[in-house]
Amino acid sequence: MLKDLLLSGDTVVAPGAYDALSALIASQSGFKAIYLSGFGVAGSLLGKPDIGLVTAPEMIERVKQVVEAAGSTPVIADGDNGYGDEQQVALLVNAYEKAGAQCIQLEDQVSPKRCGHMDNKEVVDLDEAAAKIAMAVRSRNSENFMIMARTDSRATHDLNEALRRGKAFLNAGADILFIEAPTSIEELQTIKQEFPETVLVANMVEEGKTPELNVSNLADLGYQLILHPITALLAAAKTLQNSYASIKSQDNEKLATAERLTFQEYNQLVGLDKYK
Repeated sequence: MLKDLLLSGDTVVAPGAYDALSALIASQSGFKAIYLSGFGVAGSLLGKPDIGLVTAPEMIERVKQVVEAAGSTPVIADGDNGYGDEQQVALLVNAYEKAGAQCIQLEDQVSPKRCGHMDNKEVVDLDEAAAKIAMAVRSRNSENFMIMARTDSRATHDLNEALRRGKAFLNAGADILFIEAPTSIEELQTIKQEFPETVLVANMVEEGKTPELNVSNLADLGYQLILHPITALLAAAKTLQNSYASIKSQDNEKLATAERLTFQEYNQLVGLDKYK
C-alpha cells in the first residue's frame, strides 16, 4: 500500500496518468505509485485547460477507470479543491476511497481553480482550507486512505504563508504535505527544515515555476513523494500532433518510420489474450 511505502522511507516517484491506458502503461512500467492528474483529465476528457472545468462526477468516474487499469499499483487521485464546501469534500473522499484510490489530494484554491503553475491563482481563507482538510480526515473509512494537503499560497502570498498553512493542514490531520510551486532550491530546503518529519511532495512540472531536479537531488533534499504529473501527457500530445500531420500530408516515409507499437504489441499491451 502507499502508506506502507511511505512509512518505510522509500522514495516514491509517481508519474502522471490521465486515463485507463496511461495508467495501465505506467503500472506495467514498474512504478510504485501513479498520480491521476487533474490537468491531464481536463486535457484528455475535455480537450480543455486545467481551469476548473472537470466536474466531481467526471473525476470520480475517471478515478474508477484508472484504479482498475492500474491493478495493484497505488493511485493518488487529484481532488482539486473538493468541488464545494466541507460536505462536498466528505462526499468526494468517500467516493475516491470507494473507487479504490489510496490517497486524495486537496488544495486551497478558490473555485474555479487553476493549474498550480499558472498565474493569477487565488486561495481561500486559511480557516476554510484547514476545515476542509479536517473534514477529509474525519470522512475517510480507513487511515490507510491518505490525505494529501496542498497549498497554492506560495504564489498568491509568499513562502511564509505557505509554511503557515502547511502547519495548519498537518494539525488538521493531513498525512502528506504539498507546498506547490516553490521557486528555488533554497525554498525547497526551507520547507524541509520547517517540516523535517513530514512526507513532502515535490512537483516536477516541465517549464513550471519549480526547478526541475532529478530524483536523487530531490531525495537528498528530503522529498519522499515526487510527482511528474504531465510529462507523459505532453509527450503523448506531441506524438499525436506528429502522427496526424503525417496522415494528413500522406508522408508515407514518416508514417512507416514513426515510433509506435505494432498492432500485435498493442493487443498484447491491453491483454487481448485474457479475453479469448
